[in-house]
Amino acid sequence: MHYITAGESHGPALTAIVDGVPAGLKVSLRQIDSDLARRQSGYGRGGRQAIEKDHAEILSGVRFGKTLGTPIALQIRNRDWENWTERMAPLGDVPDELVREVTPRPGHADLVGALKTNTDDCRNILERASARETAARVAAAGIAREFLADLGVEIFSYVTRIGSAKFVEDEPMLAAPDYKPLDIEMSDVRCPDEEASEAMKAAIDAARDAGESLGGTFRVVVLGLLPGIGGYATPSERLTSRIGAALFSIPAIKGVEFGKGFATASEVGSRVHDPIIQSSKDGFSRSSNNAGGLEGGMTTGMPLIVTAAMKPIPTLANPLTTVNMDTLEVEEASKERSDVCAVPACAVVAESEVAFVLANAYLERFGDANMTDIRAAVKAYRQRIKTMSR
Repeated sequence: MHYITAGESHGPALTAIVDGVPAGLKVSLRQIDSDLARRQSGYGRGGRQAIEKDHAEILSGVRFGKTLGTPIALQIRNRDWENWTERMAPLGDVPDELVREVTPRPGHADLVGALKTNTDDCRNILERASARETAARVAAAGIAREFLADLGVEIFSYVTRIGSAKFVEDEPMLAAPDYKPLDIEMSDVRCPDEEASEAMKAAIDAARDAGESLGGTFRVVVLGLLPGIGGYATPSERLTSRIGAALFSIPAIKGVEFGKGFATASEVGSRVHDPIIQSSKDGFSRSSNNAGGLEGGMTTGMPLIVTAAMKPIPTLANPLTTVNMDTLEVEEASKERSDVCAVPACAVVAESEVAFVLANAYLERFGDANMTDIRAAVKAYRQRIKTMSR
C-alpha cells in the first residue's frame, strides 16, 4: 500500500491516490475528516486554519462504503483558492502585475528549490514545499488506519515538548501505552498532562509576542501489533529504516528515535535490552520496552513507541535576513501566513506516515487481495506463534 499526492498550497485542491488497498475494507469518511480536523487543530496555529475546513471527497476505489481493490482517489478542496485564482492559474499568461517571491526564507526549501529548478520565483517551490501538502497525506492514511484497525492495531500520538516546556515522564516507555486518546485530544496542545499543557501554551504565547516560532517533540504509539512484522534479511525490510524514512519525509522533522533511543548510548547493555519472558496469556513477551517495540527491524509485539523532533517553523513575524534574488541585496525574508507552533498537528501527520508503513508490512506478510483472506492469515499466524510459546 502506498500513496502519491498532488496539489499546491493555494491551488484548487489537494489530491491523493492510494494504491495496493485490498478489497472488502470498510472506509469511514467521518473518521478521515476527524483526522483532518485533528491535523488543523492545536494551540499556536495561524490564520489559514480559520479559512480551511478540510473535508475529504472519495472519487474512486470505494463502493457502498467498501474498497474495491482498485486505486482510491481522494480530494480536499482549498477554500483559499478563490483568493489566488490569478496568481496560481494553471494556464494562461503570467499577469503583468504578478509579484514574484524573491526573498527566500532561511530554513525553508525556497532558495535551494529555486536553484534546483532554475526559477526566479520562489512561489513555484514554496507552494508545494508547504506543510499544507500533509493534509492530503492524512486523508490518504485514513485508508491505512482503517486497515490496521480492522486487524486490531491502534495508533495515537502525544506532544512531549514545545520549546522549553516539557512533559516530564518517569518511565515513558511504560507509561505511554496507557495514556488515553481522549485526554490527549482534550488538550489544546495534545499533551495528556494538564500542567505541562499549560506550560506549553505559555511558551507559545511568549513566542508569538516575540515574533518567533517554536518546535518541539512528540511520540507516536502503536498498540496491538503482532510480533515478527517487518524483516531482518535486507536493509529495506527493516521497519526501523522504513519508519525513520517515512517520518523524515515530513517537513521540519529533524530527529527520530525508537524506544529510549539516544539515551541507550550512555547506558550498559543490561539496562538497555528487554528480558524475554513467557506467559500463558501473551506467549513470548518482554518485561520492559526500552527498544520501543522493535528488534532487528521487526515488531516484538510490545507497543511501538517512536519519538520525533520538529524544528521551529521557518516563517517568522520578525523575519531573518536573506538575499534578494533579483538585486542580490540584503533584505528581510518573505512572510507567508503561518503558525507560531504546529507540533500537535505534526504529530497527527506522523501517525499517518507510521500507519502507511505498518499497513504495507502487514500486507506483505499476510497477502493483499481481500480482507477475508487477510483476516484468516492473521488468525492462523496468531495461533502458530501462540503454540510455539507453549
